[in-house]
Amino acid sequence: MKLFDVYPLFDIVPVSANDCYITDDKGVEYLDLYGGHAVISVGHSHPDYVKKLTDQLNRIGFYSNSVQNPMQQELALKLGEQSGYPDYSLFLCNSGAEANENALKLASFHTGKGRIVSFEKSFHGRTSAAVAVTDNPKIISPLNDTVVRTMLPLNDVAKLESALKLGDVAAVIVEGIQGIGGCRVPEPAFLKAASQLCEKYGVVLILDEIQSGYGRSGKFFAHQYADIKPDIISVAKGMGNGFPIGGILISPKLKPWFGMLGTTFGGNYLACAAAIAVLDIMKAENLIENALEVGNYLFSKLAQIPQIKELRGKGLMVGVEFDFPVAAIRKQLLFEEKIFTGVSGTNTIRILPPLTLTKTQVELFVNSLVKVLNKS
Repeated sequence: MKLFDVYPLFDIVPVSANDCYITDDKGVEYLDLYGGHAVISVGHSHPDYVKKLTDQLNRIGFYSNSVQNPMQQELALKLGEQSGYPDYSLFLCNSGAEANENALKLASFHTGKGRIVSFEKSFHGRTSAAVAVTDNPKIISPLNDTVVRTMLPLNDVAKLESALKLGDVAAVIVEGIQGIGGCRVPEPAFLKAASQLCEKYGVVLILDEIQSGYGRSGKFFAHQYADIKPDIISVAKGMGNGFPIGGILISPKLKPWFGMLGTTFGGNYLACAAAIAVLDIMKAENLIENALEVGNYLFSKLAQIPQIKELRGKGLMVGVEFDFPVAAIRKQLLFEEKIFTGVSGTNTIRILPPLTLTKTQVELFVNSLVKVLNKS
């Protein structure tokens, strides 16, 4: 059997990693400014993180499902405290796509409606609605028959209100900072207006913080720059520092009932151990503050490069757009300068490093980028 060939892969085989660096099977060390799609939040192989998972594996390991797991409550309490949402509830799952599926389904149950409003260049997972196959009509939401999606321009308040006036919208879902969309940031005034409009028309506001959350923006959640409180917040990626885990933070106004949502692996012991370790390390090492400080330094350095058309994002979630395709530049950065970066579309490089990134590493990257651009 061979692998189903849907991903273009670089001819690099990582064998070890430490903090912001990855080493391949030939002994070559790379600066990792992409973190596997923003999943590495506290650095590769952080000793406290490794110890937490190892200790847990040596006790009860993975077991999940239908039993009391005190680690879930510990995780919920710490996440509520550090994120600023102590009064919200937590539902745990395994990935960002699953988090958004459950968020949309919950919104549909709450409103009894089936239309979803999202925004141009957004991405909310490979699937966007959970379809229940069950004989129990109580757990079939309006999303399960036909999901109707309306996609609007980001930051257009008038078009958003026009869509909500139709009266059939279950949820508005928007990223705190767009990921695959190239790190476009919703304007704070737009998010405030969206929150007010959702309240006015009885629509659930979902903030997708799967990539932009967990301190990456310089706040715990990127939407906190707009000083709003959405009804549901979806999280994943940096939540487990590479271990698969996701979840949704749920407002007290949305009420649960048994059988409403479900998961097989969500909230298992190892996943909780990973997520608790991440929160503990972020707090102890002030990584959110570091993301803001080093991110601002990165923006200031990149702003001095004349070939860059536009810089977008916040903290350590940065989109660097050019007037030309970036594939060759990205390859040169990787194979000549030994620096991993990401990409969005044709003309944008994405920077999503561990939140432990230093200013010295920023200078290394910027100098390498200038070198590559001057050779082009």
